[in-house]
Amino acid sequence: MTNPSTVDPGINYPKLNLQANLRLFCFPYAGGAARIFRTWSDSLPKTVEVCPVELPGRGKQIRLAPFTRLQPLVQAIAQSLLPYLDQPFAFFGHSLGGLIAFELTHYLRQQYGLNPVHLFISGRRAPQIPDPDPPIHELPDSEFLEELRRLNGTPQAVLENAELMQFVLPILRSDFTVFETYVYTPKSPLNCPISAFGGSDDPEATWDDLDGWRIQTRAAFSLRMLPGDHFFLHSAERLLLPIIAENCH
Repeated sequence: MTNPSTVDPGINYPKLNLQANLRLFCFPYAGGAARIFRTWSDSLPKTVEVCPVELPGRGKQIRLAPFTRLQPLVQAIAQSLLPYLDQPFAFFGHSLGGLIAFELTHYLRQQYGLNPVHLFISGRRAPQIPDPDPPIHELPDSEFLEELRRLNGTPQAVLENAELMQFVLPILRSDFTVFETYVYTPKSPLNCPISAFGGSDDPEATWDDLDGWRIQTRAAFSLRMLPGDHFFLHSAERLLLPIIAENCH
């Protein structure tokens, strides 16, 4: 087993967990950083090692330029993760993170014959469902910010902090470029179960949008709607984590 103390800087281990027999790699939403998962280890079983993935341009990866296309990002993440896939693993991704987790799962299966034991998709419509909104990543800053507010895809506290936005805006623009330029290519269904989660008040990922994930696996599929908006993973964390725990085995 790889020693987490030598882990790639793109993977954060909030707490070293020698009891774990499964690694849960977590991918954040657009503009998000690995720290949004910092408390998960406190609520999940000791058999699960929470491994938040830091995307380029933030946190420990702040010196690296953010990606603007999904496939090169997925390939870079795969190279970072490979040494740590020496025991059972699962993926959790919220919004943009869900799309990353999905394409990464396909890439690892195709290139290395590796499969997670479970794929958790949160707040992200199925990849085969077109985005009903026009792209915003090339808009001027003022219009881009206004669209972010309208879409409710960025925490309000971030949008209202002018100093923070100077730092976050380029990252947000890059992240939105990643999923707005994404083109879905039909693939054979995955072998691992998929659990999809949505916020009951999130118009960007409705029940129908999330139910579309059903066709992406030949294994079990489940869908749960939890109270909250797009950021229900924070407000409904106490409801979300027990469901994840039940399926991390």
